[in-house]
Order: sequence, then C-alpha cells, then structure tokens
Amino acid sequence: MRKFESIDQIDFEKVNGLVPAVVQDAQTSKVLMLGYMNEEAIKTTQETGHVTFFSRSKQRLWTKGETSKNFLNLVDIFVDCDKDTLLVKANPVGPTCHLGDDTCWDESNDSNLQFLGYLTEVIKKRRHSDPSESYTAHLFSKGINKVAQKVGEEAVELVIEAKDNDADLFKNEAADLLFHYMMLLEAKDYSLQDIIKVLQERHK
Repeated sequence: MRKFESIDQIDFEKVNGLVPAVVQDAQTSKVLMLGYMNEEAIKTTQETGHVTFFSRSKQRLWTKGETSKNFLNLVDIFVDCDKDTLLVKANPVGPTCHLGDDTCWDESNDSNLQFLGYLTEVIKKRRHSDPSESYTAHLFSKGINKVAQKVGEEAVELVIEAKDNDADLFKNEAADLLFHYMMLLEAKDYSLQDIIKVLQERHK
C-alpha cells in the first residue's frame, strides 16, 4: 500500500483542493464513512490523532466526534494510485454515523475476525523490535525453539482448562494458544492466510 508521507503525494488541483477520504476500521476493515480533506485537515489529523475533515456545508474543519465524543482515532493514512483519494485507517470510539449507527451505511461493525489480520501485522512488526520493549519481541529473540515450546505449553494449558467449566479461563487459554501459534507461523515466515489456503484446498 502507498503510505501517506507528505502532502506532495496528493494532487489537490485534480480534486479542487478537497480529496475524498474513505475511513476504514483498522481492526475489522469495515468501511465506516466518507469525508473530504484539504491540506489543513490532513495536518490536523496527524497532529491530534483524531480524524478531521473539511466540512463542505459549514466551510470549516470539523473533527469527527467533536460534539458526540465518538472520535476516530488515527492509525494510518494511505494514498491511492491516482493520488486523488485517501484511505484512512482508524479505531472508532463508539458509533461513527451521526444517526447512531456503526457506519454511515447502517452496517454492523461487530465482526472481529479481521482483527486477526491486524494482529498478524503487529506480530510481524514486533518480530524485529527491541526485545526490551515488548513480550513478543523478547520471545522472538530467544529463537524458534523457544517459540515452539511456548505453543506446546499453551496447548497443554488449554487442554487442562477444557476439562473444567470455567469459561473465562478456557477462553483466555485459547487466546494465548492462538497468539503464540501466530507467532510460530511468523517465525516460520508463514501466516494464517497460508493455513487457510490449505483448509480451502481440503474443503474442495
């Protein structure tokens, strides 16, 4: 993806100074809304961390959530191939639509399976981070044998909890196993997508 790095990447003349900005939930990939940004709106978004647009009706900058407090917390911005549209990835605080809906198209944004894709990217970034800065980076630094061992430990703990009736403990152990399994895939330079493809082939 073409990550936004400078205003020069955008052809403002082509869009009369206002570039369409598609806002996408950074974790679910659901499209939340469409707004318009000028140069000042983009700078304000980056400076404050709250997605800000230029209101064509009010003829001024407006930050999503400035009244409702349902902010869109910025994660990243990307520019399309024609340099005239932005993709803004954000984490919504509450509903995005002013009518109280999750999205401006009245779609539900309760699916969290896409979060696994987001988590995959987080694990990938932390693989090469400073071991002192995160648990994930620290475990990666110990090598693949240690990561694989951790997966085995978590699997045993999940089996033990499966024999009891504590739902919270079982779900937490399942989450631990899945997280470390994803780490092991990354250590082997694979991803969940690769495993899903195997399952799809088996399903045929």
